[in-house]
Amino acid sequence: MARYLRISWLSALIITAFVYGTAVIGSLFTTVGMFGWYQNIAKPPWTPSGSVIGIVWTILFTLTAMAGILAWNMRPRSGDNIMAMEILGINLLLNMLWTYIFFMQHSINGALLEMVLLWLSILAAIVVFRRLNRVAGLLLLPYILWVSFAFYLNWAIAMLNRAL
Repeated sequence: MARYLRISWLSALIITAFVYGTAVIGSLFTTVGMFGWYQNIAKPPWTPSGSVIGIVWTILFTLTAMAGILAWNMRPRSGDNIMAMEILGINLLLNMLWTYIFFMQHSINGALLEMVLLWLSILAAIVVFRRLNRVAGLLLLPYILWVSFAFYLNWAIAMLNRAL
């Protein structure tokens, strides 16, 4: 059966709201947790500035919303469309959870372990989204690359702050 794309603007609005809602909540956790603790822990010299991280995450959330919209709106609807949205929901939850664990709970090692689940959820999204729409899967590649870098940064911070 032929597959085609027909964008439902309501679904695009809902997916975008969920993705950017995640961004806002994560940003709140980050902002609250940045004062004091994060400023005083040891970080590698190659740690990106907050403004760079903000720009990167804005781009990544935009790409994620676009990928979700493409994946959901492929026709005919199938279990893959639903699975894609379930994986996206899990991914968004794990994304928020990392910021909470790291910035609010100050658990560097806990955040590192949680990031493994976040990375796996992105990989699962790439696989399922790509089955629905090749571009949707490709749009998530910068996300997994950034989270891979963030994992290395989180690990380096853990190594520098072993006594905490």
